[in-house]
Amino acid sequence: MLVSEFCNREVVIVDRATTILEAAKLMRSEHVGDLVVTDERNGRQVPVGILTDRDMVVELLAEEIELDKVSVGDAMSYELLSVNEQDGLQETIVKMSDRGVRRLPVVDDAGTLVGIVTVDDLIELIAEQLTDLVRLVGNELVGERTRRD
Repeated sequence: MLVSEFCNREVVIVDRATTILEAAKLMRSEHVGDLVVTDERNGRQVPVGILTDRDMVVELLAEEIELDKVSVGDAMSYELLSVNEQDGLQETIVKMSDRGVRRLPVVDDAGTLVGIVTVDDLIELIAEQLTDLVRLVGNELVGERTRRD
């Protein structure tokens, strides 16, 4: 399965100049735990960083920094890892695991943001697949009993 078949295409984005307080309010109103920071290049949104709720708590709130005086650009993660929409899910899981990240922006061949994939989404997919396997085993037993009777 390709990342493009599974990623969430409704990504909440911000630019670097957004204040952390504005970002926190946006996260709350959109019910998300991350914001993808983008730069506009030739009319395309290109991801340049990510800001998570954990970044805000650990790096800013715990340090008692005034949130209305700090921008997203000051606090975002700059070492952005992203995946191409044509990458496989298994390859994506390995990348996430190797880097210890829970969320990855998904880009097309030109580097334009097309979606996001999160560990929560992947767990949901795997749980659905496991449920299907359990159902398969149950149906196999029912079929076997029916054939014997």
